[in-house]
Amino acid sequence: MSNPADELDPGTLRPDRTGQAEAFDAIGERYDEAFPHKEGQVAAAEWLVGALPAGCRALDLGCGTGLPTAGQLAAAGVEVVGVDLSDGMVTLARDHVPDGMFHRADIADLRPGGPLDLGRFDAVTAFFSLLMLPRAEIPVALRTIRHLLVPRGLLALSMVEADVDDFEIPFLGNSIRVSGYLRDELREVVEAAGFEILDESSYSYAPAAADIQPEVQIFLRCRRHA
Repeated sequence: MSNPADELDPGTLRPDRTGQAEAFDAIGERYDEAFPHKEGQVAAAEWLVGALPAGCRALDLGCGTGLPTAGQLAAAGVEVVGVDLSDGMVTLARDHVPDGMFHRADIADLRPGGPLDLGRFDAVTAFFSLLMLPRAEIPVALRTIRHLLVPRGLLALSMVEADVDDFEIPFLGNSIRVSGYLRDELREVVEAAGFEILDESSYSYAPAAADIQPEVQIFLRCRRHA
């Protein structure tokens, strides 16, 4: 019997990212200024570095400026590929992490049979990137990540804990749409997509920007089921 996590219907991914990429183009370097301390993100990437074999490949999904994650992985000798919706962010990532390979792409482009085939990866990081999707797309995005990973490959994932779906918020002088889950529901969605959750941590975070509310960040360390 086939695993439902292997069944990806491209027709279920009809992304509407109107305004999302443009907002991050405008934000640029101010993103890292607004989130200057990323302890949870750094720790999750350190876990990957310690668990990955030499010469491995990692995909940084929603790489942003390339800092800290792509730079952290590249410095450890990992072959890093990054993707982001924002041309401006991809340009910054290329400047910050010259050893990485970066593409302007949507996760829908990476699905089986999609227009961008990046091969398979030993690990994927998705730090606050899936929260940019409507909830209806998040399970399909997770199954796309599963497809991109080798069997038993690793996923480091973070989301903001919030019971919202495609909700518009002000963000660094711009407007973006975000989704989130309460932690038990997030775990259910991740496990249903074919992942074993190895560890969970959370952080209360107060961004250094007046128009961003304090938030609870959830980090999951996961392994793809074989």
